[in-house]
Amino acid sequence: MSNAAEVADATFQEEVLSSAKPVLVDFWAPWCGPCRAMAPAVDKLAAELGDQAKIVKLNTEDSPGVPAQYGVMAIPTFIVFKGGEEVGRHTGGMNYDQLKALVEAHV
Repeated sequence: MSNAAEVADATFQEEVLSSAKPVLVDFWAPWCGPCRAMAPAVDKLAAELGDQAKIVKLNTEDSPGVPAQYGVMAIPTFIVFKGGEEVGRHTGGMNYDQLKALVEAHV
């Protein structure tokens, strides 16, 4: 069971851009090995930072509109949004501490 909520093109505005808290969006796809490798770190971060930030996943196959809008060309890509604006981005795998630092810089 994932601690990170799923979002889609249809719910992105409400769940991410309108959020009062900073939001980390994990752009992923089921066939992506590095995405699956990052999943435990994403879930751990969601459990740890639940009060301070929102951690969500967006399946790029099911919802291609938002990734196209934000120029996501490779996955996994992690984008931090705050106040409806992109404030941080990392493409590719990373360790848990790096992932946490990406989000904590904006909490």
